[in-house]
Amino acid sequence: MSTGTGTEDLLRRLAPRVLAALVRRHGHFESAEDAVQEALLAAATRWPEDGVPDRPDAWLIRVASRRLADLLRSEEAGRRREERVAATTPRDELLAPAADEDRGDDTLTLLLLCCHPSLTPPSRIALTLRAVGGLTTAEIARAFLVPEATMAQRISRAKRRVRASGARFNLPPEPERAERLRSVLHVLYLIFNEGYTATSGADLRRGDLTREAIRLTRTVHDLLPADGEVAGLLALMLLTEARGPARTGPDGSLVPLAEQDRSRWSRRPLEEGVALITRTLARARLGPYQVQAAIAAVHAEAAHAGGTDWRQVVALYRLLDDLEPGPVVTLNHAVAVAMVDGPHAGLALLEPLDADDRMAGHHRLHAVRAHLLEMAGEREAARDGYLTAARLTTSLPEQRYLRERAARLPGTP
Repeated sequence: MSTGTGTEDLLRRLAPRVLAALVRRHGHFESAEDAVQEALLAAATRWPEDGVPDRPDAWLIRVASRRLADLLRSEEAGRRREERVAATTPRDELLAPAADEDRGDDTLTLLLLCCHPSLTPPSRIALTLRAVGGLTTAEIARAFLVPEATMAQRISRAKRRVRASGARFNLPPEPERAERLRSVLHVLYLIFNEGYTATSGADLRRGDLTREAIRLTRTVHDLLPADGEVAGLLALMLLTEARGPARTGPDGSLVPLAEQDRSRWSRRPLEEGVALITRTLARARLGPYQVQAAIAAVHAEAAHAGGTDWRQVVALYRLLDDLEPGPVVTLNHAVAVAMVDGPHAGLALLEPLDADDRMAGHHRLHAVRAHLLEMAGEREAARDGYLTAARLTTSLPEQRYLRERAARLPGTP
């Protein structure tokens, strides 16, 4: 987009609202999503010159509806469907602000629609990132480490499958809703992570994505206040986002958690996150997001890195490994164990990951191992690990940080 940050943020907020309006009124999820994307592109091109309309949502709905009519006319090769679409939405309604466009349940319904059971888990995530999260196909492809053309095909197939399933724009029945909600939470988590540590490019973080992930998660929490995992995910995002101001230096370089000036952490999201997870743990059935939020709260409550209760962190990672084992959990668990039992204990936890296909070629495994080797005094091996990790990451700030760590150790060319 060539628009300013304010316009980009506005378009990102409006995108799911406009898509929900079109799908609710007309159906045709596949074509409606395409129409909304074209309306967003038109806005990104015209608004910087013409100014943002007084009712930007109505403007987008009007443009997207016209484009939807064009798409359906092309697909159906006839004017009858086009006339039917146009007839369902009078012109004055398109121009009106449409009070129901801001209904939170529309966003939840759209999120659940993108996680339809006819889709594979990767397709659910990709479609939601595209339709609701506002990520481009290229950004989603980087997140999943696949070519952009492959991801574009996956998203197109997902939209066609939703259409073929006959899914309607309404909440699914209760037995199905819980499983789809888990998929929705995973998608929101991925959106946040893509924003907090961008997978590529010159910037370490993208505040537009983290803000959007928090906004959408807060919307779901407002609708489902008793759900412990929704609350846990929101708390985790808030606690993580609170570190943002201290996470980069004046030149944009990465500052790791142990070296951050914690006085620069944002107090409002930190306090909200701690309070939210404290309340949630007291009343809700425990889940993985709540445990991750509890770990983040332990870090948040330490005035400095040396004051971290690492034994409590280790215990929480063991609990998380029981609830939802995975290589990323193992990586973080290994660091915590190293802080309690020494680096060799942490290195031992990493050994099984060498045979895990999900970690093959992933820079984080090499970076964590290098950190623990440095702690153990094996400086040459640590240097090689940092350089390997730097070659594997596509994030420029991470590359610089890893090379700087390597440069502190002997043997650097």
